[in-house]
Amino acid sequence: MPRKGMRTIFFKPSTSPTAGTPSSSPQRVTFSDSLMDENIQIARSLITKWDDTSQSCSISSLFSSDNRQDAKDYLKAVYDLQTAMHYFITHHSTSDKLVLAQTLMQTAMKRLEREFYQMLKINGEYLDHESVSVSSSRASRASFSDLEDYEVSETESRISDDAISEMERVSTAAMADLKAIADCMISAGYGKECARIYKIIRKSVVDEALYHLGVERLNFNVIQKMDWDVLEIKIKNWLRAVRTAVKTVFAGERILCDTVFSGPSSASIRVSCFSQIVKEGALDLLVFPENVAKCKKTPEKMFRTLDLYEAISDLSPDIASIFSFESTSAVRSQAANSLIRLGEAVRTMLADFEAAIHKDTSKTPVPGGGVHPLTRYVMNYIAFLADYSGSLAEIDAEWPLTSNSPLPEAYFGSPESSDSISSPIAVRLAWLILVVLCKLDGKAELYKEVAQSYLFLANNLQYVVVKVRSSNLKFLLGEEWIVKHEAKVRQYAANYERMGWDKVFASLPENPTAEIPIPQVRNCFRRFNLSFEDTCKRHSSWIVSDPKLRDEIKISLAKRIAPVYRDFYEKYRVRVLRDPSTGNEPLVRFAPDDLGNHLSDLFHGTIGSGSVSSHSTAPYSRTNGSGSVSSHSTSPYSSHGGRSP
Repeated sequence: MPRKGMRTIFFKPSTSPTAGTPSSSPQRVTFSDSLMDENIQIARSLITKWDDTSQSCSISSLFSSDNRQDAKDYLKAVYDLQTAMHYFITHHSTSDKLVLAQTLMQTAMKRLEREFYQMLKINGEYLDHESVSVSSSRASRASFSDLEDYEVSETESRISDDAISEMERVSTAAMADLKAIADCMISAGYGKECARIYKIIRKSVVDEALYHLGVERLNFNVIQKMDWDVLEIKIKNWLRAVRTAVKTVFAGERILCDTVFSGPSSASIRVSCFSQIVKEGALDLLVFPENVAKCKKTPEKMFRTLDLYEAISDLSPDIASIFSFESTSAVRSQAANSLIRLGEAVRTMLADFEAAIHKDTSKTPVPGGGVHPLTRYVMNYIAFLADYSGSLAEIDAEWPLTSNSPLPEAYFGSPESSDSISSPIAVRLAWLILVVLCKLDGKAELYKEVAQSYLFLANNLQYVVVKVRSSNLKFLLGEEWIVKHEAKVRQYAANYERMGWDKVFASLPENPTAEIPIPQVRNCFRRFNLSFEDTCKRHSSWIVSDPKLRDEIKISLAKRIAPVYRDFYEKYRVRVLRDPSTGNEPLVRFAPDDLGNHLSDLFHGTIGSGSVSSHSTAPYSRTNGSGSVSSHSTSPYSSHGGRSP
């Protein structure tokens, strides 16, 4: 039963009662008749030689290295046979030679189908997606579409090992042979058969490649039931797989498909084959981020969500180029939908993050006035956000501030007051820092001593400044922002000294070398001994986590106390060695050098004081049931381990 319109014509019965009988007058044999007849005979010889049913047919491939000339002659014979068939249809539609040509063509197509199938199967390792990508430019030049170019492709296949690897040479030659067969079959009206074989073989190759990359078909119902630890592993696997899947597997398949079906009559077949081979796998790959984005949002999921967003965003140009056909528009749409969903999830988590800071109601002061866990958590979180500033700008440069913020309206403009902060994302991150600093102002009031409140503020603002300077936040907020807040740290430290050491400062005379009555001298030494000992004792459990700030405060105190005390000590110590009011106990208890030793022991926190180490991990990574941050969990990125997997 004929399968194509052309072949139907060859077997169409004639309506003439004399069809198939010789004409009463002899027909002249023209030169064209003779030439077409010769084409049929040459084709008959070659096609019969390589006929699967012929006893003389070798089982070797027509396109093996030993039969390259036969392959060239075979394809030329098929094209010539096709020319002869068109000629007889036009000039001698009832000729027996047309029937012979049709039979030969069917035999030739069976042979080429077999060669096409074997070539796709046997050369699978040379038609892997990476080799195809490397060899595509050479394969596009090594084409059978113009038979004279076939010798060029053979020349290219013999390029030295220094220029092309063995795998690349075989891959280039295999793609050229596949294209040659495809062009020939499509030209003869057998495109459907050619495409069917190609789709079956290549889809199995793509599916296997995706399987080895770890791409899974996971629907939303399965994903939403996963524990976060399990889902994070799935996300890591996806992040490792997606770039290779898009840039190697799908891109390589597109290149191979475009190369094999690059002929002028192959456009629709090329589109159909590529779509049916990759569409299912691509959709399985790209729907995963959307399903993740639709799950419950918590702060700990922020950075993996941003990783997913960045991966798709970076690959968007490749996806648009590879899946440019209308039949693969669903893949482009899925990538776009995943980006939209991920962006919405990020915006929701950012808003929840800010709201959680506002809702924090912890009333327990940090022992020693050290860095508050809220400060550590928020600043680590914001520092990681700064690493994604480009993606955040894409997602929403104008992400809104909390509308019902309890903070004064004046605070809304403060982050923008610095000319160094220009981008919307930088303004928003500066705003988040301001939100946590305002919360810390309230927590400073929990301390009974004003001096410790100032030390607490100095500690926490110093942590903020150091975190900004040591992360990408410094590029967003700028040097002016940093200098401004460093000055504020120094102001807090100065207030701590003024309020915490006021009695010590007041115990010494303004002019330590001036002559004053001995009773007054004794009173100065008594007051200094009492105030200095008491202050050092009370402040021994206080902490300054940052070594640089700690040294600056100690040096500042030493400069204010030691010189005045040394002058006073050297002038009067001999005259008031004993205190008659206390049974002649030593009145001068501290030598000038002793002051530095006592000051050097300060701000480390005593054992059991509960002070927070500067190297501890940040809590506050999850929100509690009320939506405020909880202090009973780990760092927001504890399982991430870095910027990208």
